[in-house]
Amino acid sequence: MIHEPSRARRDVGNRHTRRDVDEHGALLCGSPMIAQDFDTVELKIAERVAWIVLNRPDALNAWTRKLGEEMISAIDRAAEDPDVRAIVLTGAGRAFSAGADLKEGGLLGEDGKPDVLTPLREVYNPLILRVRTVPKPVISAVNGPAVGIGCSLALAADLVLAAESAYFLLAFVNIGLGLDGGASQILSARVGHARAFEIAFLGERIAAAKALEWGLVNRVVPAEELAGAASELAGRLAAGPPGSYASIKRTINDRAYQGFEALLDLEAVLQQERARSADFGEGVLSFLQKRPAKFTGG
Repeated sequence: MIHEPSRARRDVGNRHTRRDVDEHGALLCGSPMIAQDFDTVELKIAERVAWIVLNRPDALNAWTRKLGEEMISAIDRAAEDPDVRAIVLTGAGRAFSAGADLKEGGLLGEDGKPDVLTPLREVYNPLILRVRTVPKPVISAVNGPAVGIGCSLALAADLVLAAESAYFLLAFVNIGLGLDGGASQILSARVGHARAFEIAFLGERIAAAKALEWGLVNRVVPAEELAGAASELAGRLAAGPPGSYASIKRTINDRAYQGFEALLDLEAVLQQERARSADFGEGVLSFLQKRPAKFTGG
């Protein structure tokens, strides 16, 4: 069960007369901006675009349960708001998201062993599923590293813009884990099975330029132009026919993401098995000790 975060505070901004964008790209112009502040997420609505910002910059926007819950709430509000025609996801600071916050407690089950199944089923997977099924265009503006579940979130969007300095990393294999957050299907849908296996098996950084070459992202721009590019694209979509976008998204999902919900749960079950394996313990230990892992298959 997803715990509803505390009711967000609403701040209605004054009207702005200049056409400009804020640090995340949200248009500041003639119509009022509505900002809804959470603790770990920012939700700004301007010019029919909802800007959802992962807002833990000191931790490189690493995921906690609370961040996941607030992201779900923000997307739900954007989905239910008839004035919102497009959604942009981005990160505060120099990262999109560094993945799961391993410093967060609560990842152990009652038996004292790792429990990744619960947060995946209750928070992470519902969020990824919402991004794919919300009947509005979703753009991710990847401003820096997108790692682990953060990578899955970025690539789950309908359109992906990346700064030249950004990179994508699914390094689960380096610590003895499998894929989660829908990455198995997201990768296959975006770049095909050959590239998907290469990304997942090798666990290497994919620089923005290579991501564009492979078809993992739609556009790459200089970092200082990312906010403006995202704002321009979101504005174009917000001015378009919402019913057409909803129909197109539904039909593409039916083809490219058939069985996605079941796949998310399969990943979660298998990830739980891997998280309790000897290889995962060795992977984490070797990472902390900064040495090559010695996997035994246990």
